[in-house]
Amino acid sequence: MLKPYLLRVVLKVLLDKGFFFVSQNGSHAKYRCHHNPSLTVIIPIHGKEIQYGTFRSILRQAKLNEDDFRKK
Repeated sequence: MLKPYLLRVVLKVLLDKGFFFVSQNGSHAKYRCHHNPSLTVIIPIHGKEIQYGTFRSILRQAKLNEDDFRKK
């Protein structure tokens, strides 16, 4: 089983990559890229960890790769 990622680490990397908070609806937060406003990422705020499948979905939405998160 793959290790889940910590929510705070995912948010920190997104903020470092130029994303900013837009809004929150219930337990899902919306972040948009400062450099490319068409890039929108929805982050589930359901606890301290994000499961690997959800993490991969966030990567696809943000057009990032896993190496960006391994450095943190």
